[in-house]
Amino acid sequence: MKTTPEHDERIARMTFASVYPHYIAKVESKGRTKKELHQVIHWLTGFDEQMLQELLGENATFETFFEKARLNPHASLITGVICGYRIEEIETPLTRQVRYLDKLVDELAKGRKMEKILRTV
Repeated sequence: MKTTPEHDERIARMTFASVYPHYIAKVESKGRTKKELHQVIHWLTGFDEQMLQELLGENATFETFFEKARLNPHASLITGVICGYRIEEIETPLTRQVRYLDKLVDELAKGRKMEKILRTV
């Protein structure tokens, strides 16, 4: 799926810190924990707690966030629709990576089992 350049630019410039509280609120409102959220973020990006806090503190954009990430080799197994876009059809790598994270957070909030979220084979 082709996104517009404006859409991709907006996502690239959005800060992780501006979205992070919404991730926490979403998962906690559904009975999941911040620790589980961090586990999902760590699986996708390789970020430990310290690095996550540094990125939040420096108000990193999603572009910087994913430039510093070591994307999990199984991330391409994340498929489906999020925010009206079929993830596997998104052409812009950064936009696709942000949607990977959105999809994992969504699955966590919906109560999916952690081993399914983390695409353990």
